[in-house]
Amino acid sequence: MPLAKDELGGGTEKNELKSTMYCSHCYLNGEFTLPDLTADEMKERVKQKIVKFGMPKFVAGFFTKNIHRLERWNNVK
Repeated sequence: MPLAKDELGGGTEKNELKSTMYCSHCYLNGEFTLPDLTADEMKERVKQKIVKFGMPKFVAGFFTKNIHRLERWNNVK
């Protein structure tokens, strides 16, 4: 989620400052809200949201194809 679209302006670090990397749906108080969520599971969640908002499935696939490259999963094999 683009941080500019986040209704809370982004997630928060442990020191209560806004995260510059993660939205409030994913990251609060310096921790991931769903710490065991895999990149593939995130792709599916985001695809479902995009389709729910009326976008075609192929668009949802396009927007989610690089989720596995995000920093959160950068060191996960």
